[in-house]
Amino acid sequence: MDKLIFVVDDQAPILRLITYWVSEKWNYKVKTFENAEDMLQALNLRPDLILLDIMLPGINGIDALKEVKKFEPKLPVIILSAQGRVDVALEALKLGAYDYFPKPIDTQRLEPAIRNALKNYDLEKELEKVRENVTQTYSFSNIISADGKMQDVFKMVSKVLNNDITVLIHGESGTGKELIAKAIHYNGIRKSNPFVVVNCASIPRDLMESELFGHEKGSFTGAHQRKMGKFELANRGTLFLDEVGELDISLQSKLLRAIQQKEFERVGGTETIKCDVRIISATNRDLKTAVETKEFREDLFYRLNSFPINLPPLRMRKGDVIVLAEHFLQHFNKKLDKKVAGFTPKAIKLLFDYDWPGNVREMENTIERCLILTENDRIEAEDLPMHIRSAGPSDVDSSAEQYLNSPVVLPFEKIKEEAIRHAIKVTKGNILEAAKKLKLGRATIYRLMAKYRIDPEKP
Repeated sequence: MDKLIFVVDDQAPILRLITYWVSEKWNYKVKTFENAEDMLQALNLRPDLILLDIMLPGINGIDALKEVKKFEPKLPVIILSAQGRVDVALEALKLGAYDYFPKPIDTQRLEPAIRNALKNYDLEKELEKVRENVTQTYSFSNIISADGKMQDVFKMVSKVLNNDITVLIHGESGTGKELIAKAIHYNGIRKSNPFVVVNCASIPRDLMESELFGHEKGSFTGAHQRKMGKFELANRGTLFLDEVGELDISLQSKLLRAIQQKEFERVGGTETIKCDVRIISATNRDLKTAVETKEFREDLFYRLNSFPINLPPLRMRKGDVIVLAEHFLQHFNKKLDKKVAGFTPKAIKLLFDYDWPGNVREMENTIERCLILTENDRIEAEDLPMHIRSAGPSDVDSSAEQYLNSPVVLPFEKIKEEAIRHAIKVTKGNILEAAKKLKLGRATIYRLMAKYRIDPEKP
């Protein structure tokens, strides 16, 4: 096997015996050490497991275990000891040792312990890779936007990453509420723990209580066994309540108690269950109006709305239309194995003029459809759905003309440059006013003007 095991023991006969079993009998790679100092110096070789004696010259096994755990907390260490003392075994296990074996060592027990420890370590490393990939996927650099309104959203989001304040994300359908919620979770202090989603609009009302809090066996017809609810599954992580405005009024008081008291009971149960959960909610409804009409509890609204984040619809951030269209074009080129180069100017203008009631989700579906249908090297106006081709121009932030004289497929840097040139032109060279309209700092706009060699008198 290609697994590397360190064996640390100052008694040469025991060292040879363990090496024989681990290397010759069980086919692992072995590196031996007579003291902990040399072993610690060799940790950069990245062993997969350490068999570590307690009684060693110099640094003893317990102190060496502490140093190993500082270097790699998940690395499995199996402690070997001739003392056979319970207090030593408990201390080692408390410090993170995988297992403890008294001497003389029972090799029939040691072999499966090594095998299981290596298997668990492989799973831990694989899980860490998944976590890293997920964190990268939901990093802010991967949320596609060039519009000042969304930059304001990112600034708001950055304020809640390192605390547990309750967040309410408000936005129309398709604006990316769940994406923002995941960005908060996977870039925040709970990123190594679960992110659990509950769609309050898609679960029948009579099942919602069980979905949130779980149930005991026999608590209702069909409850054949105990079930953990989303609160339990999200413990130490984040619970995302999507479309929370659709939650039945009869459940809202129990939800409020679970959030405030950090405890609840399963349906049909009497045991009080403690939970440590961060709550992020999202809605496309006006919850203030729902409070006024008695459809939503006022106290729950204020509890959920501790830190509101409003996502602007796509029609309010036209600066993102080309950026998103180009992003989805590249994405579906790879997915569908196509080589569509870009959009014709007429297609770009239609994309700009359309109001996108379904927001980013509608655009994603539209670009995918276009790539499936087109037989050209560029997406043309005729490839777009009829309702987009027949829609009138939007009255909100319609600034497509500034892009139509640019190359058909505009790089992100070009979009930033043209946005600055346009702002300076509109403000007649007033750089401070241009910075204000672009929602940029004064130093930033001066730096970008120098970068793109923009003359304020001839933008």
